[in-house]
Amino acid sequence: MASLAQRNLFHDKIRLAVTVIGVQFAVALVVVELGLFFGFKETTSTVISHSHADLWVTFKHVPYLELGAPFKERKLYQVMAVPGVADAEKLIVHGTRWNRPDGAQEAIQIVGFNPAGRMGGPWNLVQGSIRDLQIPGGVIVDELYKKKLEVTGVGDEFEINGHRARVVGFTHGIRSFTTSPYVFTTFKNAQDFAPVAEDQTTFVLVRTDPGVNLDAVRRDILSHVKDVSVLTTPEFSQITQHYWTYTTGAGLAVLAAAVLGLIVGFVVVAQTIYATTMDHLKEFGTLKAIGARNSYVYKVILTQASVAAVIGYSLGMIIGCIVVRLSEPTGITIVMNWQIAIGTFILTLLMCAGAALISINKVTRLDPAMVFKG
Repeated sequence: MASLAQRNLFHDKIRLAVTVIGVQFAVALVVVELGLFFGFKETTSTVISHSHADLWVTFKHVPYLELGAPFKERKLYQVMAVPGVADAEKLIVHGTRWNRPDGAQEAIQIVGFNPAGRMGGPWNLVQGSIRDLQIPGGVIVDELYKKKLEVTGVGDEFEINGHRARVVGFTHGIRSFTTSPYVFTTFKNAQDFAPVAEDQTTFVLVRTDPGVNLDAVRRDILSHVKDVSVLTTPEFSQITQHYWTYTTGAGLAVLAAAVLGLIVGFVVVAQTIYATTMDHLKEFGTLKAIGARNSYVYKVILTQASVAAVIGYSLGMIIGCIVVRLSEPTGITIVMNWQIAIGTFILTLLMCAGAALISINKVTRLDPAMVFKG
């Protein structure tokens, strides 16, 4: 059966090439678009997921990270008084303007945190250190945005909202899902850069005592602190991801492109496998005339589709990996992991099997007597 399927498939190499290219195109498009989708979701909440906080205290009903509204700093001390709270720190995430040396301005997201603490700071530092932020106006940016912000190296000075800023370090891989890079600095500097009033913050990050019940601590905070929402880190991350992915429609557009890739691949594979089946109708009729069961013929057609799926998937994954590698120096995050690889392989097999069903339907109605007709 396998040898017959291979002979049928490789008999017309041009048609096989068309089939494989169709599968390959679909796989590459699906892999890249799914990678973009999950990369987009991950990037929207990267500051949250790397905060090392158990709970986030925000102004009431904040829909996502960048829309955090300032509230009075005294709420920090109210939170610290709640049983089960091991540590609490202020955090500012706020949009502002970065003045480049050429006079142009760039939108940025200032992230102000306590450098002496353990929550809310940058990660993947490749140059400089958190301690260097103690330098007046010290900021840390990601090396990906050097060109965008016209930064050449440590020691460069700029203006943020009319205040002098000095680059003291660089991170690697902290991408923003918008065109506004994250710029990390001390909480005090962030109040000037943002600007946020001296007695205000936009978030309070909470670490709880080991073994305590997070829901119980959350309820206690809500009972002690008025006009705030309290979310676990996964909850706030999910809320932010949901807003940017579904409420804005950006994520749905990426998913639609992935579905389009599947449809295109299905049509191409169905057409070519159907054409191959039509070319070998007499051979299939002969098999049925000498007693071959329909199930045997079906297996031949499905094997043809599976071989095309495996070859096309392999080539499509190579293209997808190349695209992912080329995207690394850019601001685009494309996630490539084993879950996406396995999921795409299963989708490819299902796509090719579904395309083969069209040919199987034709062979099912095939009259073996056609072999004996002129």
